[in-house]
Amino acid sequence: MFTGLVEEKGVVKQLKQLGNASDISIEGPLVSSDVSIGDSIAINGCCLTVVSIDEKTLTFQAGSETLARTNLGTLTNGSFVNLERSLQVGQRMGGHYVSGHIDAVATVADRSNDGKWAKFWFKIPTALTSQMASKGSVTVDGISLTLVDVEADRFSVELIPHTLDATTLGDRHVGDGVNIETDLLAKYVQQQLKYNQT
Repeated sequence: MFTGLVEEKGVVKQLKQLGNASDISIEGPLVSSDVSIGDSIAINGCCLTVVSIDEKTLTFQAGSETLARTNLGTLTNGSFVNLERSLQVGQRMGGHYVSGHIDAVATVADRSNDGKWAKFWFKIPTALTSQMASKGSVTVDGISLTLVDVEADRFSVELIPHTLDATTLGDRHVGDGVNIETDLLAKYVQQQLKYNQT
């Protein structure tokens, strides 16, 4: 479980193809400072397991399903990624509950800058907007964000300068793919309503 508060931007140091899977080695000095093999780390919001540690570099294994259904399959050497260690009991809950299970890859449909601020529109599958509400929460590339507008097949968020500087969203442009996870509570409410209608 995660909170959607990115701890640092890591950089991909090496990608090793293993059939349909891949080893992804990421340098992240802060995140690697107190992790162990077997720990879970959110990479652009996708929960992966640490399989080896080499000083400040962590290596993860991503299977074909993960590579196909997230934007991790588009990473190259030198790519920046958002990193977050898993939530520990007793920690402050600054974001919202994030499982690290990606629902879909959305596309940046529009970006408008206003000084150091920015508003983004993301195009997503229509099935996911039923799990969204204005002023609710969404996770974009592992970042807990507040929804501004929600339409049939897209939604918007407004980003403060800190978020743009401290995460990969500052480098995102129209056409880029981002990992989306809708609010966990919304999923359960939708499922309960579905069963109550039958």
